[in-house]
Amino acid sequence: MTMRLDVELTERCDNNCLHCYINRPASDRDARARELDAAAWKEILQQAADLGALTVRFTGGEPLLRDDFKELYIFARRLGMKVQLFTNGRLITPQLASLLGNMPPLEKVEVTLYGMSPETYEAVSRMKGSYEQALRGVELLRQELVPFVVKGAILPQNNEDMARWDQLSSFPMFLEKRARRDCEACDMTIESSRPLPEHVVDLVLRRSPAAADEWLDFVRKNSSLPGPRLFQCGAGTTLAVDAYGVAQPCLSLRKPELCFDLSDGSLEDALQFFSKLKTLEATNPLYIERCARCFLKSLCQQCPARSWAEHGDLDTPVEYLCRLTHVQAVKAGLLTEGERAWLVNKD
Repeated sequence: MTMRLDVELTERCDNNCLHCYINRPASDRDARARELDAAAWKEILQQAADLGALTVRFTGGEPLLRDDFKELYIFARRLGMKVQLFTNGRLITPQLASLLGNMPPLEKVEVTLYGMSPETYEAVSRMKGSYEQALRGVELLRQELVPFVVKGAILPQNNEDMARWDQLSSFPMFLEKRARRDCEACDMTIESSRPLPEHVVDLVLRRSPAAADEWLDFVRKNSSLPGPRLFQCGAGTTLAVDAYGVAQPCLSLRKPELCFDLSDGSLEDALQFFSKLKTLEATNPLYIERCARCFLKSLCQQCPARSWAEHGDLDTPVEYLCRLTHVQAVKAGLLTEGERAWLVNKD
């Protein structure tokens, strides 16, 4: 069996981004005390390698807040695993950049930046000095010839920057709410920060005019009706482990009944526990009427994890995602304005 492992080393972060779905303060002593130690993470990494995992993604929070990050990175690489590092770049030091240059991760480091000036960046990060620190980290990667990409997020505070930032490799088309469902005020901020779907699609097409043709081609190749089956992703063959040793089907799905505490078993036990996901079907009439009959489902980001974060269940459609996908479909010539994809196949 081969698998993919996502590792959330910490929930803590040295930024306090207004749109973030996981950002305990860097100084949170309780969170730090509960985090798995290096020995526990090494055991998890060893189990993953034994199961055939070829890649591990280190993320957070900000994974570089861990004092033992370099130790865990070296351990994973010596197991023969590729490493994906998601970071805001602020804590990249000359020593770490040198390590990444001399022992390459074999995957591009992914650095998230939030603006092209201190004003726009720090309006999002809400941390003074964070812009200069992030740019310094990027420059250190560049000096050591470490391959990296720069990601961002479209927010009211940095909208113009994102629109003209040529070096930006990608940005999420959808800002996720907190999968832990632990802060209603935070979720309200995230929701209010989402740009109109029309604006997101227009920005994508400005940056990549061929995107509409790519959407058209993708749907043509993946247009079979999904039916009521909920999980049509890698859930059950991939694993995400949070900072405290709890495994989930993915980083965004935190429904307690679908989590597996690794203190009760191994990664292999967790995979067996998650194998049942492939059989789960929707019961929500709205999902069955719409999503189960929608030929755009392969293009849509609707999934159980998104329903969980938005609504606290697995099968309530997320209206923003539905609207976003329909805007994409109109631009691709798959639908006319006002047409609904699930009605195209209506008997």
